[in-house]
Amino acid sequence: MGIKITTTGHYLPAFTVSNDDLAQFMDTSDEWIQKRTGIKSRHISTGENTSDLASEAAKRILAKRGISAEELDFIILATMTPDSLTPSTACVVQDKIGAAKAFCFDVSAACSGFIYALSTASHLMKSGNYKKGLVLGAETMSKVINWQDRSTAVLFGDGAGGVLLEAMDSEEDSFIAEDLHSDGTRHMALVADQKNTQNPFIPNNEEQSYYLEMDGRGIFDFAIRSVPTTINHVIEKGKLNKEDISWVVAHQANKRLLEAISKKTKIPFEKFGLNISETGNTSAGSIPILLDQMIASKQIQPGDNILLTGFGGGLTWGSLIIKL
Repeated sequence: MGIKITTTGHYLPAFTVSNDDLAQFMDTSDEWIQKRTGIKSRHISTGENTSDLASEAAKRILAKRGISAEELDFIILATMTPDSLTPSTACVVQDKIGAAKAFCFDVSAACSGFIYALSTASHLMKSGNYKKGLVLGAETMSKVINWQDRSTAVLFGDGAGGVLLEAMDSEEDSFIAEDLHSDGTRHMALVADQKNTQNPFIPNNEEQSYYLEMDGRGIFDFAIRSVPTTINHVIEKGKLNKEDISWVVAHQANKRLLEAISKKTKIPFEKFGLNISETGNTSAGSIPILLDQMIASKQIQPGDNILLTGFGGGLTWGSLIIKL
């Protein structure tokens, strides 16, 4: 039995915010942002929550495939901006799309979340117990951003994407190799909506940190060291050469960072998919959004070896090689 990614889809809020828009209320400029990040604009929710974005992406995937949500066995949603601590946002999506038979849960691995969720889903399906499942990555980063902090506010956007996995009677399989990692010793490098212990039985004078706080230089340096290593490892695990990789669909964090990763891995930058100029960093949504856009534009063709790589808070990082 093989596991295939049969359909992809994404959804972005209609409202866009340009760099010039941000310059109206913070000390920044279009030139400053583009030079450092490659971002020109980003999509921002004006009322839709993470479950709304994920549900729209899910509906588009199901409509494209021509199947009912009732056929789904599971929904796995990667997000660091859930609607609530409980229920899981995946359960809210289940309700909104009518996936009555699906079991549902969230994966929290920040910008690596979609990689982690897709790996988890593939292994669940290889058990033989499930036939169809949705893997989604969705974020409303705008609700955890301090919009007065130009070091973070200029970077992030909102959006959702995902894939449909189906069990095949043949041995044809979308999943070639994987390589996943975490380093909890550096967990404070990226923190959002931190929850301190609070109850009537302890003194509590600590301030709660709601907004996203990021050690930008630390994250950049971590990614420069760790991402090329996971890319090299996953290619080796897949018994492939770098020349066999058709496309790298990397987390869209920073164009300069992706150029540096290209240089270190000696994979031509022309093989790196890009949409950061129009979406910004959508965290767990970034890889599935870009994957669907590249398929829709026919950059990615059937049979291509596609290397997915994500990295972010946790710290977490990892890569998958897939074939559609």
